[in-house]
Formats: sequence, C-alpha cells, structure tokens
Amino acid sequence: MYNLATKILQLLLSLINGRMKVMNKEKISKNEPFIVVCTHKSWIDVVCLGVALYPTPIHFMAKKDLFNKAFIKNLLTKLNAFPVDRSNPGSSVVKIPLELLKKKKVVGIFPSGTRNSEEKALKNGAIHIASRASVPIMPAVYIGPHTIKDLLGRKSRAIILGDAIHVPKMGKDKESITETISEAIFKAFEELESEKL
Repeated sequence: MYNLATKILQLLLSLINGRMKVMNKEKISKNEPFIVVCTHKSWIDVVCLGVALYPTPIHFMAKKDLFNKAFIKNLLTKLNAFPVDRSNPGSSVVKIPLELLKKKKVVGIFPSGTRNSEEKALKNGAIHIASRASVPIMPAVYIGPHTIKDLLGRKSRAIILGDAIHVPKMGKDKESITETISEAIFKAFEELESEKL
C-alpha cells in the first residue's frame, strides 16, 4: 500500500502545487539502511519526504496518540508508521527501529529542527539508535508550504538532503558523542535551509 499511496500523493501534490524539487538525491544509499532525520512542522513535510525518497520506502516514527483509533492505526501501519510515546519513551523507541534497520530498512524521525527539550530528545534518540545499529544519519530539510491554503497557492516545495553523518559506537564518552552529533545535525539543518533553491 505504501508504494501506491506514495504515487497517488505525488500525483495529487503535483496537480495542485506543481512539481517538487529534490536536491542531492544522489546521496541516498540504495543498498544500506540509514536513519533520515527531517525538519518537521506539519503532515505535509512528512508526505513530501516520502515522495522525495521514493522508491526507497521510509518507516516513520509517529506519535502514539495518532494510533488511538482502529481505522487510523490500521492505515498508518500500512503506510509504514510505528507508534512511539514521546512523553514516556519505552522499549519501542529503540526496539522497533533497530529491527527495521537490521532488515536494511530506512527509518524516518521528525524533530522540528529547534533546540527545545522534546526535539533534542528525538535527535538524541536517533543518534543512539544509529550508534547501536551502525548506520548513518541523513539530515533532510523541507522548504515549502505547511498548510492546504499555501499548497493551493502553489508556493514552491523542496526537499534538500545533506551528507550522511556517521555515528561512532558509544563508550564512556557517550554524552560527548551525543552532543557532538546532535550539534552536527542542527548545523546541517541550518546549512541546508540556507541553500538556494
């Protein structure tokens, strides 16, 4: 269902908003798993990232609250999303992504790109998962409309992909490594957002 939904959404977005620009798509690893960490403000950037990386499917980390209703839960599951309780993170925060990465899948995590505590926890979670799975983190930035009104106004859309960030194995210097990589991700977001479209 993921492939079909991606194609349909790609067509619909193109019809109402025009073609989306995808920059640096050649940086995507075709044979190895990775974690893509993308800035996030609305559902539109999630959809656009899925379209940008197609045909590589993304397994999206999503808020647990979105899975409360059976129909929505079933739909999200078919669209490769899995639930995580951000306020009380349990084993699923690490277990599910590690299982996916072990199967050479791509995992998507969506902090907002700010430095607040929840978003820092999300980035740090991505770093620890990447370290344990021995996979790189690919930063991505979405630039474009965040509302239906702006989409209909045909404001341009773009996904800009950055260089893979390699995360070393954690040791006694775990906090130092986490801080260094977290800062590298934040810096990558800033640099990608400043690129000319």
